[in-house]
Amino acid sequence: MADLILELFSEEIPARMQAKAESDLGTALEKALGEAGLSWSNLETASGPRRLTVVMDGLTERSADVKEERKGPKVGAPDKAVEGFLRGAGLSDISQAEVRSDPKKGDFYVAVIETPGRDATDIIAEAVPAMVRGFHWPKSMRWGTGDLRWVRPLQRIVCVLDGKVVPFEVDGISSGDETEGHRVHGRGPFKITSRKDYESQLSGAGHVKLTRDARRDVILAGIEKVCAEAGLEWIEDKGLLEEVVGLAEWPVVVLGDMDPAFLALPPEVIQLSMRTHQKYFAVNDKKTGKLAPNFIVVANIEATDGGKKLAEGNSRVLSARLDDGRFFWEKDKATPLEDMAEKLSTIAFKAELGSLGDKVERVAALAYELAPKVGADPGLAERAARLAKADLVSEMVGEFPELQGVMGRYYALEAGEPAAVADAIRDHYKPQGPSDSVPTAPVGIAVALADKLDTLVGFWAINEKPTGSKDPFALRRAALGVVRIVLENENRIQFRSEFTNHCERLGSRDESGLWIWGYDPTSKYSDEDKGVVSSPQTLIENSKDLASDLLSFFADRLKQHLRDEGQRHDLIDAVFALGEDDLVLITRRVEALGTFLDTEDGANLLAGYKRAANILKAEEKKGDLPADLSVNDALIAKGPAEEKALAKALSDVEAAIENPLKSEDFTAAMAELAKLRGPVDAFFEAVMVNDEDSAVRANRLALLAKIRGTLHRVADFSRIDG
Repeated sequence: MADLILELFSEEIPARMQAKAESDLGTALEKALGEAGLSWSNLETASGPRRLTVVMDGLTERSADVKEERKGPKVGAPDKAVEGFLRGAGLSDISQAEVRSDPKKGDFYVAVIETPGRDATDIIAEAVPAMVRGFHWPKSMRWGTGDLRWVRPLQRIVCVLDGKVVPFEVDGISSGDETEGHRVHGRGPFKITSRKDYESQLSGAGHVKLTRDARRDVILAGIEKVCAEAGLEWIEDKGLLEEVVGLAEWPVVVLGDMDPAFLALPPEVIQLSMRTHQKYFAVNDKKTGKLAPNFIVVANIEATDGGKKLAEGNSRVLSARLDDGRFFWEKDKATPLEDMAEKLSTIAFKAELGSLGDKVERVAALAYELAPKVGADPGLAERAARLAKADLVSEMVGEFPELQGVMGRYYALEAGEPAAVADAIRDHYKPQGPSDSVPTAPVGIAVALADKLDTLVGFWAINEKPTGSKDPFALRRAALGVVRIVLENENRIQFRSEFTNHCERLGSRDESGLWIWGYDPTSKYSDEDKGVVSSPQTLIENSKDLASDLLSFFADRLKQHLRDEGQRHDLIDAVFALGEDDLVLITRRVEALGTFLDTEDGANLLAGYKRAANILKAEEKKGDLPADLSVNDALIAKGPAEEKALAKALSDVEAAIENPLKSEDFTAAMAELAKLRGPVDAFFEAVMVNDEDSAVRANRLALLAKIRGTLHRVADFSRIDG
């Protein structure tokens, strides 16, 4: 058994690419050596600003000999069959094959192919160059006169097996046993003979923390130390932490100061300047809980003065950035938010849907309409919607696009707008991802829903729907955002009518007689072959179909959401089939249905339903099922006891589920359905549906139809798997 050390050393690898590249390299080496017949006891990977490393322990020194038998044609088979067998087996003559006998099939040829094992050195020397040449980077480059593409110029390849170099060459770079350490503190080179030697030299004289975990631990410990000494609290930023882990080989945490006057800026501006431009961590004053005039920088050098000059230099750089932010802040405050909003009419949203100003008008109208349904003041919702996009033309958002909505809130407060309006401006983009929170204040909910629903209805109206994996306008995210907002706030909204009404709003006129999106209704908005509506009137006529299609799209998003929470997708289909469009109601039905089907009564009743439905389906295919199928009580009275019991149970349950369904107590409704399990099972056990008497047969089919109809009061059980 031997140990293998593979290191690919280059110029700086972008921090965001390191972790994946580390994993990809380990996977590629595992695959190449595994397929070649080698095995190992342990594999570890590492990555940093200038290197990717794979270490394998307990690697077999040689692959095993392989013996393979390949069955051929019968003895006496046509020449062409024999020739094909020889080519496939790599034999030159049929005499090289064995003849074996089968009692039933007779004699046939067998080729015994023996492949000798190979030395690990030869396998590695062949595999690594191919791996390097075929390695995928999100972005790569060529340099010099070579053809190799790598993320940055590749400088060294360390490949040592059991203390010896595995010889090969990649684009003029020969493998070797020497690596480099830190550019300043321990450049080296360092000769590598073993894993222990490799790790100790780099972490010692080389001043390199080899693994991401090691560098992360150093950074977190340093942050904790400087914060404790200064009475500060680190504002946790996991994304930035992972980035700086990839920036420093020998991380040193330094606390810097900034001019306290900058604290007059919105804290988001300060934090974003630190994070985006300088990769600094922001800190709060431990006593006040507010942003402190300090920052944390992770350096890649251990300064002799304890980092004093380094902190001063970084402070000057940060001040220049924050000066820009202060200029933008003061300039934006001098411009009323309403004046900013007026400029939105000059910004294109989507050609077929008009300008951003047109969208704002539609969103304002929809927010006003939705407000009472989510407990918001309609006037405040409309006001917030009219101002929600205004900060897009501000200087600050132009510099920091990430602050859309956030800056709008500050400008609204500066202008004396109600807090509910300002907060809604900030929150109307939410949620922007699965980890983002949803708006919870009523005005914010109204505007956020209106903004997303307008986008969805508009893009459906012009037939710009997501296809396959393509979703350039993030419509799936918008729909999932609506789902989350509604469910987490338990907003009761009839989406079918909202889609239809807003679709008609797209084709309505404003007070001046112009179409709300600014287009002549007689003009073509798009090529007819794309199926895009040619006029607002056509759009209105097609609004019901659009609403149904969009509701199906929402059903898929709801499936995704509930599936993530452990619910079955088929149950959602079963409830949606009833025509429900209230997502809260649908979710409650699905949850109750899932719980019911997990019980023995539920599972058995589903089986009974399937049996009844299959019989009815077969009769419908034959055309023997009357359209006016109904249960004849007189015939029931003459039938067996099991038939009478089922008829009575169905009547009792039909009456019993009325109130629970009206009060949306679906658990109680399911409990009533459970009472059908016994009578249904007994009926199928004792009663023959296909009776010789046609009247009796028709009556029993009607009874089965009643089973189906009763269960369909809760969900379409035909869509449930099982």
